[in-house]
Amino acid sequence: LPLSFPLSPVVGKHQSFSAGVCCEWLRCCGGGEPRPRTVWLGHPEKRDQRYPRNVINNQKYNFFTFLPGVLFNQFKYFFNLYFLLLACSQFVPEMRLGALYTYWVPLGFVLAVTVIREAVEETRCYVRDREVNCQAYSRLTARGQPPVFLFITQNQRVPADMIFLRTSEKNGSCFLRTDQLDGETDWKLRLPVACTQRLPTAADLLQIRSYVYAEEPNIDIHNFVGTFTREDSDPPISESLSIENTLWAGTVIASGTVVGVVLYTGRELRSVMNTSNPRSKIGLFDLEVNCLTKILFGALVVVSLVMVALQHFAGRWYLQIIRFLLLFSNIIPISLRVNLDMGKIVYSWVIRRDSKIPGTVVRSSTIPEQLGRISYLLTDKTGTLTQNEMVFKRLHLGTVAYSLDSMDEVQSHIFSVYTQQSQDPPAQKGPTLTTKVRRTMSSRVHEAVKAIALCHNVTPVYESNGVTDQAEAEKQYEDSCRVYQASSPDEVALVQWTESVGLTLVGRDQSSMQLRTPGDQILNFTILQIFPFTYESKRMGVIVRDESTGEITFYMKGADVVMAGIVQYNDWLEEECGNMAREGLRVLVVAKKSLAEEQYQDFEARYVQAKLSVHDRSLKVATVIESLEMEMELLCLTGVEDQLQADVRPTLETLRNAGIKVWMLTGDKLETATCTAKNAHLVTRNQDIHVFRLVTNRSEAHLELNAFRRKHDCALVISGDSLEVGAGTPPTGSSWECASLPALGRGGDGGNDVSMIQESDCGVGVEGKEGKQASLAADFSITQFKHLGRLLMVHGRNSYKRSAALSQFAVFSSVFYFASVPLYQGFLIIGYSTIYTMFPVFSLVLDKDVKSEVAMLYPELYKDLLKGRPLSYKTFLIWVLISIYQGSTIMYGALLLFESEFVHIVAISFTSLILTELLMVALTIQTWHWLMTVAELLSLACYIASLVFLHEFIDVYFIATLSFLWKVSVITLVSCLPLYVLKYLRRRFSPPSYSKLTS
Repeated sequence: LPLSFPLSPVVGKHQSFSAGVCCEWLRCCGGGEPRPRTVWLGHPEKRDQRYPRNVINNQKYNFFTFLPGVLFNQFKYFFNLYFLLLACSQFVPEMRLGALYTYWVPLGFVLAVTVIREAVEETRCYVRDREVNCQAYSRLTARGQPPVFLFITQNQRVPADMIFLRTSEKNGSCFLRTDQLDGETDWKLRLPVACTQRLPTAADLLQIRSYVYAEEPNIDIHNFVGTFTREDSDPPISESLSIENTLWAGTVIASGTVVGVVLYTGRELRSVMNTSNPRSKIGLFDLEVNCLTKILFGALVVVSLVMVALQHFAGRWYLQIIRFLLLFSNIIPISLRVNLDMGKIVYSWVIRRDSKIPGTVVRSSTIPEQLGRISYLLTDKTGTLTQNEMVFKRLHLGTVAYSLDSMDEVQSHIFSVYTQQSQDPPAQKGPTLTTKVRRTMSSRVHEAVKAIALCHNVTPVYESNGVTDQAEAEKQYEDSCRVYQASSPDEVALVQWTESVGLTLVGRDQSSMQLRTPGDQILNFTILQIFPFTYESKRMGVIVRDESTGEITFYMKGADVVMAGIVQYNDWLEEECGNMAREGLRVLVVAKKSLAEEQYQDFEARYVQAKLSVHDRSLKVATVIESLEMEMELLCLTGVEDQLQADVRPTLETLRNAGIKVWMLTGDKLETATCTAKNAHLVTRNQDIHVFRLVTNRSEAHLELNAFRRKHDCALVISGDSLEVGAGTPPTGSSWECASLPALGRGGDGGNDVSMIQESDCGVGVEGKEGKQASLAADFSITQFKHLGRLLMVHGRNSYKRSAALSQFAVFSSVFYFASVPLYQGFLIIGYSTIYTMFPVFSLVLDKDVKSEVAMLYPELYKDLLKGRPLSYKTFLIWVLISIYQGSTIMYGALLLFESEFVHIVAISFTSLILTELLMVALTIQTWHWLMTVAELLSLACYIASLVFLHEFIDVYFIATLSFLWKVSVITLVSCLPLYVLKYLRRRFSPPSYSKLTS
């Protein structure tokens, strides 16, 4: 690959490095506790560090564990274990009731479907992993030595956790895209080690003797502690290493080409240590089916005991119990497992094919019914409900505030400051009062705007025709070619605003910044120190020197909760922050402090010493910085607003009307979060809001919860600290709503939402501006938040109701067939549960009670599903009673109507059995699909055609007689007609809610 670094062919060679190949230097190191390490450069004799194999592996199984693992996951549930024991029992001669294939063929089919599905998913995962693991990288190494340095070009993924040594960018820095690591799409600025960046060429890295000391591997992606020491200089150079000098695996180089040295690989990567193995999810519906299976088994045991008791437990009665259990085993239908698994595949296919929610991906095909049982929805705010695009809304100076409609006044003040000298009239005896007031206000506005224009981590990048960093464009500071890159959209919004009012950031590198005034004058500032924003400090700062005056100024901005104790006393900060937050604005407090040269030199010495500390570095550095953070001058408050996603309001209203309780999770100030909830219609305008006060123990939380319960139709706002106190086991007599949820759905869009999604009952990822990490980890992935309504109201509802119908009908078929099971053997047993009835029963996956438009228009229909009515003990019992009635009717009807030969009983009852089953499917269907009609006719045709080959069980000549036809007709009519009449009466006098909408 062509590189911008000149490589010496004498001392080094340019080779290929594969992220998936473990060279000698990256060998597996075995077990052991993580510990700090030293990476030696230019010391071949000390290269004894061993590293875990650097491969990505997202598969659940390997070649040896695949089959045992799949089978274990299948048979750990009672439903499947029952059929395995049943089939195995047929190898015992005393227990055998029929041919082995009658038991093993259905079980084998179920297992084959499962194994094939898992194999396909594992293969896809393997292909994705292999694609990443086989990516080739350039490396710089001396002849005869293991590879040391890796080259990573623009848009390449970083293959391991590395220390940043050099860059091709002339500003001495590079940008990273970290969306797949932390969920943030804004670019992060990274700085190389200063002494290696100063080397003439990259090949000179092979000539120096140095080492990197690094902390032990850990999960913290926002902090790093280490040092870089060059031993061959006089005196030895030692530099502190922080997060700004790192390139974490999974990030992407956004600008230039970089050279780095590997620190951590394999399981020691930050990204790997932050990723938990996704748990195998089983839906609430499957657990209910498993429970119903246990009930059926209990009934089977009772029937078997009764049969043995009628024989007075004579002989080997325990063996008789087992034989009766085997004889009546068909009461638990194996076809249920087949139909449900195949139904899940159909539901997933239908979701992916829905043109009204394009781009939707189903990554977990085992829980589509769970979409119809969501009671609580936990959603991230930024990037999910909002666009993560900030707009500057307010500048507050204490005595005056400027909104969007008055920004021209700010622009006028800035213009006057930089043009006042040339516009001043000839000397007068003294300025008027009006002039003094204006100059004072202009000075305050100017100081605030300049602070905002300097205190940030934004870098202007110049582009021309798609090529970054065009020298000519940057030289001329062309506005049309400039874009801003930063680690936060708030930062970009603030700098774009300062540009709009006349003070433009036109250049920045590692050590300087340039601002352009309204008069096209360039102001140069030297960056002396930068204190990046962290989640712990909630603030960031910069120390700059004005090149024109030599003044050193410390600027800082941050959240009001921390800045209130840093700035000088004032009587308006807290009140105005609250007012702006209640308008939904994200508030930052901006302050400054002028430093004398001696004061700064003293600070720098202490700061450099603290940064070189290996132990407790963060604490020591924070202590030094805090020595400056005292009595700072409060300049202004800034307010930015995050724009809502399209159609968020109607979507949240739909979810609320469907009975789903929505929780919005955000790190914003309480007032800001409340305002956003109102704007998004998560909380109605007239709805009361209960703010859960800060509690310190479980008893206080219990009292506060009871106070909330006494309110009617009230929204709850709770802080993370209070939620943490109340999240454990509740005290006696109380129950947190979130402690036992029927089904919990969670949605997010960034890498920071992955854990929440993986722990949910049903995770939905949104491919938002915070990357695709959450989308890749979710069970379902959508492209827009508004698609969530259709995913739940239409597909979730249909999937659950269809599976409920499938499961109940399978139970009905089994009990119904059980009534005459002793009469049928061999192929009749197999045929009944496969070609004769399988297609019509399975066609229920196409049934729907209302059109999708009606389901979206009336989300109240979703509420019925939350109560579990489609599949409950009541409906289960009703179907069992129906099956017993029809099975008894067919059995006794055949006994009463058969003539002289036993084979006629089989012919009459089995034909009535098939016809009744087909009619019951027709009775169950609510909306006919043409494939349902085909399935009914095809099954009937298969039965009629197969009669020619069933002469061993059925008298072929008898079924052609008129006697056979009228007897079958009477039995079928008696078994089905009462149910059709009951269905008509029920719809006539007590119609379900959906029937009122379809009429």
